[in-house]
Amino acid sequence: MDTIPVSFTLNGAATTLDLAPWTTLLDALRNHLGLTGTKKGCDHGQCGACTVLVDGQRINACLTLAVMKDGADIRTVEGLAEQGHLHPVQDAFIEYDAFQCGYCTPGQICSAVGLIAEGHAHTADEIREAMSGNICRCGAYTNIVDAVKHVIDARGAQSLEAAE
Repeated sequence: MDTIPVSFTLNGAATTLDLAPWTTLLDALRNHLGLTGTKKGCDHGQCGACTVLVDGQRINACLTLAVMKDGADIRTVEGLAEQGHLHPVQDAFIEYDAFQCGYCTPGQICSAVGLIAEGHAHTADEIREAMSGNICRCGAYTNIVDAVKHVIDARGAQSLEAAE
């Protein structure tokens, strides 16, 4: 079997793998690198459980071949915490009890981080629309939206304080 070397920055660390050309980014993360936070849900890009950030953009890792991300900056849920502190979205998910079974949580969190960076969603309705590609079978949507809105509002308040 022929493999192709693929190099990218993963959660801040340079990473190189030799992969079959048909290996999805999801399978590279889970099966070759042992990062099982990114979940395999539907494997068709319909549930969002595999959402990761690539060059700051949220994508479904199950629909992306790893070789297509050569040179990219990839961030998974395992790489969101910095210097021993959870990312504000992770903290908010805990504070707002934005999970039940937890299966969709890594994808929801990565999607929320990407959504906040995009800066287009400000209201609960806009958050719901922008996160509609991430499915929660348990129905924790209300708490997920509340957690994301909390982080967006907190960042807005920080921006106002910095401007004063």
